[in-house]
Amino acid sequence: MRTYAIGDIHGHLSLLQDIHDRIARDRRAVGDAEAPVVHIGDLVDRGPDSRGVVEYLRLGIEGGENWVVLKGNHDRMFAGFLRDHAHHDPGLRRDLSWLHPRLGGGPTLESYGVHHAADRPLGAVYEDAVALVPPEHIAFIEALPCHYRRDGAIFVHAGIRPGIALEEQQETDLCWIREPFLSDPRDHGALVVHGHTAIDAVSHYGNRLNLDTGAAYGGPLSAVVIEGRSVWLLGSEGRIPIV
Repeated sequence: MRTYAIGDIHGHLSLLQDIHDRIARDRRAVGDAEAPVVHIGDLVDRGPDSRGVVEYLRLGIEGGENWVVLKGNHDRMFAGFLRDHAHHDPGLRRDLSWLHPRLGGGPTLESYGVHHAADRPLGAVYEDAVALVPPEHIAFIEALPCHYRRDGAIFVHAGIRPGIALEEQQETDLCWIREPFLSDPRDHGALVVHGHTAIDAVSHYGNRLNLDTGAAYGGPLSAVVIEGRSVWLLGSEGRIPIV
């Protein structure tokens, strides 16, 4: 079985389109038009075109593409703000908010036409957001699953709580966890494919595979193809084995 997976996008539509072009070339090379493409979450925030990313993925799925889009912590904060401007995600530090410059909610709202989101009264920003973010985008993000399992791999945004069955995992952990997951060496019963923690290059740790190569901070957007226990990075010239 073959599965494609893409790391944290963070509002970079052009990078996402380029990655899909790489996947299309690999599909043609191996003659596989059916393998799913898993997007590991964090569609929005920090980058210039979160609206474009959401619309691209939404329309692709609506048009019949075999794409799986998972919910990341940034997607969850975006949806929470649109439900209630006073919402504070339990995974976020109490001294931060989604519109803090470190989180990148401002650029997301800017892509929808909500200007100066971090510099105006919160109530006015919220009213503009509710008026300008299409209801179908809100429904799409709220309906995103938090995990996907296929052929010996578990795909989640952030990771899992070690030692707990997938069915019993909490959404906050799946979207936010770092420790103790990142330092846990145990076999989780499947390869955990995740993002959320930015690193310089896609890395395979034996029990987990991290795809977040820092597109949010000017790094590349990365994608892999997984076939059984073998993993390849999809480079501009084709497959690169990941050991």
